[in-house]
Amino acid sequence: MGWLPVALLAVPLLGALVLVAVPGPLTRGVRWYGTAVSGVVLALAVVLVAVFDHGQAARTQFAVDRPWIPGLGLRFHLGVDGISLPLIVLTALLTFLCFAYLGWGDGRGLGQLLGARDGDTRPRALVFTLLVLEVGMIGTFLALDLLLFFVFFEIVLIPMYFLIAVWGGKGRRGAAIKFILYTLLGSVVMLLGLLLVWAQTGTLDIVALGQAHGSGMSRTVQIVAFTAVGLGLAVKTPMWPLHTWLPDAHTEAPTVGSVLLAGVLLKMGTYGFARIAIPVLPEGAVAVAPWLGALAVVGIVYGALACLAQRDLKRMIAYSSVGHMGFVLLGFATLTTVGVNGALFANVAHGLITGLLFFVAGAVKDRYGTADMPSLGGGMLATLPRLGSVLTFAAIASLGLPGLAGFWGEMLALLGAFDPGAGLPRGLFLTFMVIGGLGAVLTAAYFLVMLSRVTHGLPGRRALVPAGAGAPGLVAVDERPVSPAPEDRPVRGDAAVHEVDAPPDDPALREGAGAGGAAVQDVRDVRGHLPDVPDVRDVRGHLPDVRDVRGHELVAWVPLIVLILLFGLWPGLLLSLTTPAVQALLEGLT
Repeated sequence: MGWLPVALLAVPLLGALVLVAVPGPLTRGVRWYGTAVSGVVLALAVVLVAVFDHGQAARTQFAVDRPWIPGLGLRFHLGVDGISLPLIVLTALLTFLCFAYLGWGDGRGLGQLLGARDGDTRPRALVFTLLVLEVGMIGTFLALDLLLFFVFFEIVLIPMYFLIAVWGGKGRRGAAIKFILYTLLGSVVMLLGLLLVWAQTGTLDIVALGQAHGSGMSRTVQIVAFTAVGLGLAVKTPMWPLHTWLPDAHTEAPTVGSVLLAGVLLKMGTYGFARIAIPVLPEGAVAVAPWLGALAVVGIVYGALACLAQRDLKRMIAYSSVGHMGFVLLGFATLTTVGVNGALFANVAHGLITGLLFFVAGAVKDRYGTADMPSLGGGMLATLPRLGSVLTFAAIASLGLPGLAGFWGEMLALLGAFDPGAGLPRGLFLTFMVIGGLGAVLTAAYFLVMLSRVTHGLPGRRALVPAGAGAPGLVAVDERPVSPAPEDRPVRGDAAVHEVDAPPDDPALREGAGAGGAAVQDVRDVRGHLPDVPDVRDVRGHLPDVRDVRGHELVAWVPLIVLILLFGLWPGLLLSLTTPAVQALLEGLT
């Protein structure tokens, strides 16, 4: 079955090359093309899970080991074990859901960049970018050669840069440049650490280096190499204080870019600690672990406090990732089976939960025209009850409610800090545990504050009204509660989504649509009920879409909701896979 890892890389790569090789315009077909290619990759990942020997999860399976650059002794070495398997499946799943979100139905919904509604969406280029990104992400989790790992680790930078810079928000160029500069600088430092390991051991084979447990390298060399490799991985994770590229990248990225950035790219950094830094450089890991733990708990508290200060929903979720990745790094710093298991579990849980959060945040921004929480006015559970319910579910999953996937990773990381590995100061790690527990409380606080500002209460000064004309969406109307509900009457339309500061019963709102506009019904219940919208088209012939949750959103969200519940109620499903691999990983520390 060694063909499976190769197929996981070949299918998206060939899919991307076909888009370059085949000339001519693609309209509707390009949306389904991306979904089909990523669907094949997901099917291969499911086959990988089905045929994987779960009783031998610590052993490398489906290995492919071929000469790559014989003159330098480099090999094309791929394989899968209990640590990499969940992340491969997570990558394939999130990529498929992103394509399904982009292309489901007529592709003209808000946030669906493949619908060619606007002339500059470049659907072919977007599909190509996402497929190349998938190659790099999956290759990082398959690679068992240090240089091959580095190559795949770097491949993802270019497509993610273009994803932000081309399809992002108003500040996309600055955010993309900041992303690429930070990650490239971190990669240079990591490469120096990898080359130091090669110079000392004469091999780049990750399996052989892990089995050697650092033999051939002095303690000083291991500390220097671990620090260099760890810094490069920490930028991608991101670890405080190397996190400052993340909020801008998330805020400006399109919805699918934020989902893949949070759901997969951050995991590439933490995965490197489990695959390379700890097993290959065990003495360096023991020496640096207290510092890693200290930075981790600072990140937990800092991320939570930063979230409390945010107004933008997407930016708040981005800062929450700094805190959640802090728990992952704390788990690794404990150098225990419990702690590292918690880190790996939190990796997967964060990918599912934060992926869902960014999907929902994108939907909120599409409907309201903003992600600024005070401007949303509250009362989403009244105006958009299904969307508000999904946002509430994702938030309570992220804050670590028992019974949902977000609980187990944080709990196990803190438990690992209670009794750290041999050679680590227990008193210091008990302090880390207490600070981490405080961070968990603050995490609950900022998510509850967000829900109180966005989903709860009656709609405030802003009520949702369908846009008269222009891009499908909603306009905001200054609300003055009235009872009973006003009579149906048309609203003046314009060529763009706009804001109206007049009360709903203002005579100006009773006029018909202006030239080129479209007449729609006014708000029926200012306390939260959306109006029925007749078959009224805008100047481009598109119907305003004011549905609560749309079909393409359900396709992307439901699998994530199911998995969050499944892993929350049955954590052993994942822990039974990672535990043998973690025990083998930590052998060199005992």
